[in-house]
Amino acid sequence: MKMTTLLENIKNIYRKISYAALRAGRNPYDVKLVAVTKTVSIERIKEAIDCGLRVFGENRVQEAQKKVTSDELRVAGSKIEWHLVGHLQKNKAKTAVQLFDLIHSLDSIELAQEINKHAEKAGKIQRVLIQVKLSEEETKHGVPKEGLTAAMKAVTGMKNLRLEGLMTMPPFFDNPDMARPFFRELRELRDNAEKSGYVLPELSMGMTNDFEIAILEGATMVRIGTGIFGERK
Repeated sequence: MKMTTLLENIKNIYRKISYAALRAGRNPYDVKLVAVTKTVSIERIKEAIDCGLRVFGENRVQEAQKKVTSDELRVAGSKIEWHLVGHLQKNKAKTAVQLFDLIHSLDSIELAQEINKHAEKAGKIQRVLIQVKLSEEETKHGVPKEGLTAAMKAVTGMKNLRLEGLMTMPPFFDNPDMARPFFRELRELRDNAEKSGYVLPELSMGMTNDFEIAILEGATMVRIGTGIFGERK
């Protein structure tokens, strides 16, 4: 993909983010674009950085390792943020703590304990989102909504974790409007939790085909791969 196409794609996504936010009566700057770089080369990510992107999401710890530690992807005077947006296995928690600024996919209390342990050893406060499973799909991970209160209580009690919000992945629909109830439900779960005293500013929801609907329902982070980098090879 030529640099001009990449820039056009990024501008197009930002236009859509702005339009959706304004339709929802929100400030477009309150929505963070996480560019998902699964299978994207270091060279292409460098081009995205040159186009102004600073927040990148990876699905797998192993693939992220060489990108996050790459000297080519450092920017003088400006921080690149790396987010883990895919499923995290407990045996990869130590590496995840070393690599990622924010983990979107905390999906069990056991995983939280593992991340907390490694964050404590590393002298780091690890920022996390709890992934909530709102669909019946077997392939989707997450804390069931009935277990969310217990998970939030456990995570906020761990001194090396900072819970910043919730994440979900609805089923894929050809009609993005069908994802709306899932996004709305996550926002309502968050709103109810905040009434109980939790502070959860972030809602990570929405991908290339449904992020505008997610923004209308309150998303503060959208995870876009295909819309920026094109179809995966």
